[in-house]
Amino acid sequence: MILTTTPSVEGHRIIEYKPIVFGEVVSGVNVVKDMFAGARNFFGGRSQSYEEELMNAHEQALNEMAQRAQQYGANAVVGMDIDYETLGEGLNMLMVTASGTAVVIS
Repeated sequence: MILTTTPSVEGHRIIEYKPIVFGEVVSGVNVVKDMFAGARNFFGGRSQSYEEELMNAHEQALNEMAQRAQQYGANAVVGMDIDYETLGEGLNMLMVTASGTAVVIS
């Protein structure tokens, strides 16, 4: 499955457009990660636990979007976009949404 942010795939022709597909992941961050991230925020530096959580959520959203495109018979997703939101009472939930147009390319 080819996933691209561009409206086309170089060297291929889009022969059929399928529906817009999405992959959504809502991920919670636990208290221990919050505690270490808070320390990093105070002393400076990168929060590896949050970065890992973000990368995992990102990968899961892309995989879910690709699976949905495949269910429509597509072999690529073009015009892809990824959005990030924080949710929940303490903004301790991370939502990652991947979207794009499922297509069949030759």
